[in-house]
Amino acid sequence: MDSLKLAYPVCCQSQTPRRADERSVIRRTSDPNLAEGASLFRPTKANTDLDTLNDFGSKPGRYCLKLVAGIEPLEGIVLDAALVGEMRRAVGTMNGIDFYTPSFKSYATSEISSCGKSAWPAVSITGPDCKLQCDHCKGRILASMIPARTPEDLWRVANQQIEHGARGMLLTGGSNHRNEVEYDPYYSTIRRIKDVFPEFGIALHTALVNGDGARRMEESGIDTAMMDVIGAQETVTQVYHLKRSVDDFERTLENLVATRLKVVPHIVLGLHYGRFLGERVALEILRRHTPSAVVLVVAMPFYAPAHRPFGVPDSLEVGRFFLDARQALPDIPLLLGCARPAGQAKAEIDAYALMAGLNGIAHPADGMVELAARLGRKARIVSACCSMAVGGEMVTESGLWAKSGALSIPA
Repeated sequence: MDSLKLAYPVCCQSQTPRRADERSVIRRTSDPNLAEGASLFRPTKANTDLDTLNDFGSKPGRYCLKLVAGIEPLEGIVLDAALVGEMRRAVGTMNGIDFYTPSFKSYATSEISSCGKSAWPAVSITGPDCKLQCDHCKGRILASMIPARTPEDLWRVANQQIEHGARGMLLTGGSNHRNEVEYDPYYSTIRRIKDVFPEFGIALHTALVNGDGARRMEESGIDTAMMDVIGAQETVTQVYHLKRSVDDFERTLENLVATRLKVVPHIVLGLHYGRFLGERVALEILRRHTPSAVVLVVAMPFYAPAHRPFGVPDSLEVGRFFLDARQALPDIPLLLGCARPAGQAKAEIDAYALMAGLNGIAHPADGMVELAARLGRKARIVSACCSMAVGGEMVTESGLWAKSGALSIPA
């Protein structure tokens, strides 16, 4: 494998490491086309890196890695030069990229200011309870969410969050033994929330549903339906502890796309205890249907029980899947969601996502804003769940975000 360890010594002959206060590549400017409360960011210097990148000759991977090597927060990450070069040749000229900062948890980097936990809360109708107890979660993801165990609780929580400035919420809950979230008692309350607060966005994690269930979700007024697509029966049985088939997941997707809902399926990479198993089958399932967008996330090992541990998915394999997915779904927005391992693995995964031409990254690793600029990708930052913000409805004709809380960073 032709890899380079990215650190300042790689390009020390041409660049000196900068102090943290010298690394900023953007400055705030005013623009009359932006709505009140929005901000526009522009580079502080001419972007000569793109000219170098376009003159890469026969070694595009190494030129891209030199760009990465000049970004201080990415010091020490390891990327594969051959894969990066293949990405560059396959993707060609890349469009802009969206960086999403949903407020399920506090988030900030040296490039993106602190994001609180009130703009886009996550709410669970079962609290931390889940009958499945899947090995990759064990209900611990639900435990961090706001509980709303009754329809009355959901109405109260929605009103409280709106008073605190929330613009939308992720609504989910623990599954029963058939991987179904029992939303039936809540649909009238969801409809009431949408009728009273029509601008309040609701993204619903559907789990498995039949046609009637999908239509009830549509009638409730939710904005986005999200589900995981699993392509390996072994993963369904062993990780999810579920007596359902891969076909059940495809039928759920088919039922959802038959509605008028925005449908954004997810593929969890490395879901089989950190190993790839059914991800490419899941990708083929998505190709057979037409979702509004696709979100890729990466299994996080720290939720797994000690007796059934997860490995950290290999960053190179994740990057390879990014390229395969981009080529398989060229006309569908492809996004990297919030869930993925932390630390060096996250930086490597995010860098591959940028270079593979993904359309958006949630909670990007430090250094991604600068890398986007160096690659010539105009970046936008928006405080919303990526599943909700895809598409052109949040963008003006000029290509600038025109809603409060959104930042545009032209390359």
